[in-house]
Amino acid sequence: MGKWASLFFAAAFACPALPALAQEEPEKVILEADDISEEEDSNIIIATGTVEASYGGRVLRADRIVYDRRTGKVRATGNVVILDADGTQQFADEVEVNERLDDGYAVGFSTRLPAGGVATANSAVRQPNGINALDQAIYTACEVCEEEGKRPTWALRARRAILNENNDLISYRDALLEIGGFPVFYLPYFFHPDPTAGRRSGLLVPRIGGSSRLGFVYSQPYYKVLSKSSDITVTPSFFSRVRPLLEVDYRKKFWSGDLNLAGSITFERDFDGNGNQFGEEKVRGHIFADGDFDINQTWRWGFGVERASDDLFTRRYSIDGEDVRRGLFDGQPRTLLSQLYAVGQTPDFYADASLLFFQDLRATNPNIAQAPITTPFVYADKYYDFGKYGRASLTGSAAILSRDADDGVTADINPDSRRISIGADWNLTRVLPGGFVAEPFAEVRGDYYNLDPDASGERTVTRAVGSVGAKLSWPLLRQGKTVDLLIEPTVLGAWGLSNTNDPAIPIEDSQLFEFDETRLFEANGFSNFDLYEGDGKLSVGITSSARFKNGFKFDAIAGRRWRSRVDTAFDAATNLEGNSSDWVGSLSADFGRALKLETRLRLDASSFAVNRVDVKASTQFWRVAASARYFRIDEDIRPTVPTPDEGIDAGVRLRLTRNYSVNYRQLRDFTAGNDILQSVGLAYTDDCSRFEIIYQRRESIDRSIGRENAVLFRFSLKTLGEFGTG
Repeated sequence: MGKWASLFFAAAFACPALPALAQEEPEKVILEADDISEEEDSNIIIATGTVEASYGGRVLRADRIVYDRRTGKVRATGNVVILDADGTQQFADEVEVNERLDDGYAVGFSTRLPAGGVATANSAVRQPNGINALDQAIYTACEVCEEEGKRPTWALRARRAILNENNDLISYRDALLEIGGFPVFYLPYFFHPDPTAGRRSGLLVPRIGGSSRLGFVYSQPYYKVLSKSSDITVTPSFFSRVRPLLEVDYRKKFWSGDLNLAGSITFERDFDGNGNQFGEEKVRGHIFADGDFDINQTWRWGFGVERASDDLFTRRYSIDGEDVRRGLFDGQPRTLLSQLYAVGQTPDFYADASLLFFQDLRATNPNIAQAPITTPFVYADKYYDFGKYGRASLTGSAAILSRDADDGVTADINPDSRRISIGADWNLTRVLPGGFVAEPFAEVRGDYYNLDPDASGERTVTRAVGSVGAKLSWPLLRQGKTVDLLIEPTVLGAWGLSNTNDPAIPIEDSQLFEFDETRLFEANGFSNFDLYEGDGKLSVGITSSARFKNGFKFDAIAGRRWRSRVDTAFDAATNLEGNSSDWVGSLSADFGRALKLETRLRLDASSFAVNRVDVKASTQFWRVAASARYFRIDEDIRPTVPTPDEGIDAGVRLRLTRNYSVNYRQLRDFTAGNDILQSVGLAYTDDCSRFEIIYQRRESIDRSIGRENAVLFRFSLKTLGEFGTG
């Protein structure tokens, strides 16, 4: 609103026909018209026809422009259009302003903003103090069609609207929100930032919802800009069944990095899935924070903090953020990880050091003392390139783990352990006659452990591990008119030191390891330190790919490992138990939108029964978009948890019309026989809005939090925000 006034004033009074005023404004205007005349008796200049005035990157167009030198009034009439350099467009039937650029008005006014907003008014007035008033105003971010009877999806209609150029806010008196032309919500006063404005402090769109745990929920965020590089959002949430919760989200950018802090606090008792309270009243809350900062071009440091007062706190209040990575390491599901770290890296050097602290929120292991404190974990790697003599690296690692022995640690778990490892490796690549590729290698490492003798039976353990061998592959490439094929048979043979896994060494970093196709052609099947695969080993596999000219792609790998000796340190879950592994492999196919498929398999070595499968598929065709993931782990390869693990996560969206669609999602645990999540929803989407209503059911039970049914609704309006359930 303010832009059309300033643009028009500048263009009108820099006109070459006004020499006195032209001296006051050094910028010049280019005025083009079919006809320009001057009435000397009345001292009026008239431009008619197709009139266009260009000034300072802005353009004014009209059918007729009249300037009265006696009154200082300038009037533009007939299809008035004002184009600003930032893309803003203003339209009016008639515009009149004075030569001082202080005030003016427009009749039949409308404007189209760069962010997509459209505003119209019967009349618009610009005041000298930067306040612009629109009478009988309508604002929308939808495309406005001139078809008779065609209404925007939503519009905000107000008796009066004010655009304040000083703070870039648009405020409304007697505002009425219309959906599809029907009034649905009235507000005596409402305001929002100009869509082209930057960050502004103020109330954000509230979140409204409900659940069987919390009852009716109302959350009102308030956003405060603290500086150009920092802001804070404070959100009090009110519930009908429990006491309020206060959430705070703080962000800060520094010249060397950034800081993020999110937390909540309340004073309440525990409560179950139906809102029934029990236990002690006390202060409860959580904190999720992270920061990452450069020290110099080589080194940086950072931290991540994840902590909750209760193991079910984040689930009770539906707080997101547990699965976000905050630092060097990812946490496990339902396990909070706090870390402090430093990292250094150059083209031939890498090092990191970290302190790690865990909080286990799972029902199967509520005692956080079982998870160790790592103080610290250190790793360093120095790389050397010897040209035709190959490549080598030196590595060093150290870890100190500690637990509170008086807080429930079982006798078979080491409360404290310390490890130092130093190693080196070398490899070389040579292309042999016939296209064979040979890669000889060697690696060696020494480990020192300091342990608790009551748990391990030994106070110190030292060992040397290492392997020497070669990998031989034969890549066969066939290029064709329709497809390029690559088939690469590969054999790896290596011999390592025997008896490398002392029973006294605690297994800390290899508890969840499984040998698969990603480690098929590695001398040591384990990527961590506590377990090492020694003795003789032989891997045979084949890698293949197909690249079609139409864009289709296939990739596959399959193989198996044989060992010279059984190592009792490896159980069935590692896939290295016995003298041979199961068959492992993966397959991916990309047919574009029609089908994308990724499959990973583990087949029994003798019966070829499927011990493990993980399949992901997605497709888009006609009006359907669907994706699914199915996984199953057989009980025979889960000795510590002798039950199968099987589930599916599937979702489908069916577009009924151009704007309406039906969505369905199911996340089912076949082992437990319940749906972790099941939802069905109806959605409407167009260029400026999205409306969605969802029925959701959760059947999983986690201690005092049980089954839940909910009806959720969400609707988002472009440039205004999102309403509904959080």
